[in-house]
Amino acid sequence: MTRLRHARRFTFMLLLLLPTPALAKTPLVIEAALDRPVVEPLLEAFTRAHPEIELDYRDRSTLEVDRHARQMQPAPDVVISSAMPWQMNLVNDGLAQPLESDESRRWPAWAKWRNEVFGFTFEPIVTVYRLELARHMLPPTTHAALHRLLITRQDMLRGKVTTYSPSRSGVGYTLFQQDARYSPRFWDLVAALGAAEVELEESTRAMLEGLSGGKYWVGYNLLGSYAMQWAQTHPQLIVQVPQDYALVMMRMAFIHRDASHPGAARSFMNFLLGVDGQRLLAGSTPLFSVLPDVVGPYTAQRLRDQVGERLYPIPINASLLAFVDPLRRDAFIARWNREIRILEP
Repeated sequence: MTRLRHARRFTFMLLLLLPTPALAKTPLVIEAALDRPVVEPLLEAFTRAHPEIELDYRDRSTLEVDRHARQMQPAPDVVISSAMPWQMNLVNDGLAQPLESDESRRWPAWAKWRNEVFGFTFEPIVTVYRLELARHMLPPTTHAALHRLLITRQDMLRGKVTTYSPSRSGVGYTLFQQDARYSPRFWDLVAALGAAEVELEESTRAMLEGLSGGKYWVGYNLLGSYAMQWAQTHPQLIVQVPQDYALVMMRMAFIHRDASHPGAARSFMNFLLGVDGQRLLAGSTPLFSVLPDVVGPYTAQRLRDQVGERLYPIPINASLLAFVDPLRRDAFIARWNREIRILEP
């Protein structure tokens, strides 16, 4: 009997010495048109707050995110994009599930739709130019001033101006549609861009790389969040919020209807919309917090205080659906091609 007791005790001691298997984490798949280096402080804070969740963050273009949200099997858990009409169209097609939480109910009504999709950033659209430009001409502070420069200094600026391709970028197409809404001279500006042999890019990052490398002198309609962060380490670049009017884009996020890990998705969305997440956006990223009571260098209220009534946020409502109507989009792209007279690759 004593020998049996010793054997049991020895077996128990061996079990204590064996490594304890790690508890399995819950995966969370996020398809996002949002550069990871920009949003990294928020992702790191979420991981610290939820060590039980394994974050799989996939950074893609806006049109890739839209395609994956519709076709990927299994579906992503959370979908994030700056292409606001495409996001609204996904939700309108029934690919989102509602978020019922204190955070979603407190979220500003103007920045959400049916508690299914939420605009969680407030990013100005900007012009970026090299200091080199200022040695030759007065930098443009308005859309009209840019138009004037393209006409009067066309020879010097030929091939040195860049903007989005509306056919290859969902956010670029959205911004140009908004420009056409607010500016009666928009198509004149497009024609002047074409005459200056503008280079069309798919992303703000590509434009910023060209600007910092000296290929471009002026970039039109860049995402202010990326441009402001980039300029911190590239002092040869100046970021200008247009003084006549400034568009504001919101990143929109939702939980996919077929999310494999809906609990983890709800945890992420609540963190994103909560005070802690928004404070991180306002203080540690240039994405600009939406919540009115959050304090930091990057908040919607601070931007409004600086720009005033000339700030034009793109609204989150059913009107966005018109922008992805195939007939309307085809007509817009056809006119763009006529005015700009550039054959895209």
